[in-house]
Amino acid sequence: MENVVLVTGGAGFIGSALVRLLRRVEPLGVVNLDKLTYAGHRANIDALAGDSGHVFVHGDIGDLELVRRLFQEHRPRAVMHLAAETHVDRSILGARPFLETNVLGTHALLAAAREYHADCGPDRDRFRFLLVSTDEVYGSLGPSDPAFTETTPYDPRSPYAASKAAADHLTAAWFHTYGLPVLITNCSNNYGPRQYPEKLIPLMILLAMEGLPLPVYGDGLNVRDWLYVDDHARALRLVLDKGRPGQTYNIGGAAEIANIDLIRTLCRRLDDLMPESPHRPHERLIRFVPDRPGHDRRYAMNFKKVKSELGWEPRESFVSGLFQTIDWYLEHPEWIQAVAGPEFRQWLKRQYGTAA
Repeated sequence: MENVVLVTGGAGFIGSALVRLLRRVEPLGVVNLDKLTYAGHRANIDALAGDSGHVFVHGDIGDLELVRRLFQEHRPRAVMHLAAETHVDRSILGARPFLETNVLGTHALLAAAREYHADCGPDRDRFRFLLVSTDEVYGSLGPSDPAFTETTPYDPRSPYAASKAAADHLTAAWFHTYGLPVLITNCSNNYGPRQYPEKLIPLMILLAMEGLPLPVYGDGLNVRDWLYVDDHARALRLVLDKGRPGQTYNIGGAAEIANIDLIRTLCRRLDDLMPESPHRPHERLIRFVPDRPGHDRRYAMNFKKVKSELGWEPRESFVSGLFQTIDWYLEHPEWIQAVAGPEFRQWLKRQYGTAA
């Protein structure tokens, strides 16, 4: 068993940040399996072009024979499973892709990993299967409720959250039933460079730059805990190397903020960076729209376990991470043009009535 990791979804937002970290810090060989759906892009891993320690495979995690072949060819010491359908709004409109990828795709990976683990011989004890999941499996918090812990009961409120909860339960079952050495992480909302612009922060940046309405669900007081993507990637590497099989680790950013306050902060930053913009002040672009079904009111993550056991905590404050993120999008219009194509524009019009 070589020092190689199979990463699924490694051309996506979080996955590509992880792959870059794995190749940069005490480098591990990476086999990067990605289906390249609308949210996965080769541009996210351009920095690894020509890197012999990074092997990209265009394929589906649900293709059991392909996954089996990758295990046999590359003999990885771990799987880091990030491939997923992730956008709540899309899951409300149509849940089937979320079930196919998040549930059945995870099952295929677990099945192949179990076969491979049984055949690892003396290396069996080194193997790990890490599932990267979400805080949304825990449901919603009230204003004064304590943050989610690893023992918070599951209470998913959207098709997306339900599909990720199912993946968590399958993964845990493979540990208890078959002895597969699994790890599960549940993270808060990620943000940072290269995030597909259907998500809140890059969506607001893109729309504000173009002078289009900034849609805010409900009263805008829904609270999220924000985690900078590179901090998340560091945590995942630590959990892989030092986490205890069978355990779950919550990863949070210690950065709770209401959506409306986030958007106003973002608008003021754009005002400062774009003094010649005809859309200043960008805050005047904010438009409140009807709330989405099942919209969780608040998320917050207690990450004391990963801090005490593994020594991890976020390095970026929310403001420092947000400013870095805004700067990156302003400096990379070619990336926006490449990923925010006709499919994205059509989705935006259907979802918000905005033709970007």
